[in-house]
Amino acid sequence: MIKVWFNHWFSTSYGIIELMKKNNEEQVFVIASNKQVDSVIQNVCDEWYQDSLAEGEEYIQYCLDFCKKHNVDVFVPRRDMVEISKNIQRFNEIGVKVMVDNYATIKILNDKAAAYDLLRGCEDIHIPDYYMVNTVEEFEEAYCRLKKHDEQVCVKFVQDEGAMSYRRIVEASDRFSRLRIYSGAEITYDDYKNALKEVDRFDDLMVMPYLPGNEISVDCLDTQSGLIAIPRFKSSSRHEHILYDEDILKMAQGIMDKVQLKFPCNIQFKIKEGIPYLLEINTRMSGGLQMACLAADINIPNIALNKLLGKDVSWEQDRSERVVSYIEIPQMIR
Repeated sequence: MIKVWFNHWFSTSYGIIELMKKNNEEQVFVIASNKQVDSVIQNVCDEWYQDSLAEGEEYIQYCLDFCKKHNVDVFVPRRDMVEISKNIQRFNEIGVKVMVDNYATIKILNDKAAAYDLLRGCEDIHIPDYYMVNTVEEFEEAYCRLKKHDEQVCVKFVQDEGAMSYRRIVEASDRFSRLRIYSGAEITYDDYKNALKEVDRFDDLMVMPYLPGNEISVDCLDTQSGLIAIPRFKSSSRHEHILYDEDILKMAQGIMDKVQLKFPCNIQFKIKEGIPYLLEINTRMSGGLQMACLAADINIPNIALNKLLGKDVSWEQDRSERVVSYIEIPQMIR
């Protein structure tokens, strides 16, 4: 039996855990913890705990103690993934394998600007223009420069997850009309500038052109038999189009060749004027991975688990064009 621990993953990891447990040779026993005591993923786990609220070194020590107490064989971190990677040797010393790439690489890739700088100049990889700002004056200057060539501008703090800080800047807005619709991430230039004025300096804020096309999310895993890459072309609704576009696959392969990630990751692109630009690289399994696996008839979480354990699992990928979606199914928590 292989004991696997997931710490504070999002609710869609329910499908990821289901896939990982489909193991042909040995039972996969999944332990999960979450800061949300009523997280739905407890329904697919064999053991469930509320995650510690500790931070920094205190949380790393909690993770080490948790692994020893529960005889964890494999740790699949999401929370504090970069810091856990930095301390991976401490986990290896107690016999725990961690599904995370090396610290130097994921530290860069979890910093959007550093990732862009790393990949800028690579053949066939398109990087959008951007400015990094820390004051309202720098924001105003960057905005004006970009507006000379781009119709719209967007912003996002570098230290972010799930695009919580992402905003699309508009010059003005019909505020009354917008009371009738969901405003989404749109904000006026004046409102955003005035919010920034409330502090003298702020954390790194990236200012870049707004890329109007739909997002393309490519779920990837490098294996001895080659790269698994499943592009999901997202729409404004819940359905996603699985389309093996050669330009997207070529960019994904080029990025993977450069960054050398060993474990599941997700590369996001957006198209502007027919050109796919790199948006970001997530150094973990994506929330939509189960949809990609369903469409391609492949089990990336389980292949990755066996890879970490030193086992090469043979695989075949259905590269048919597909349309996939999902529905919400009620789950009783308690």
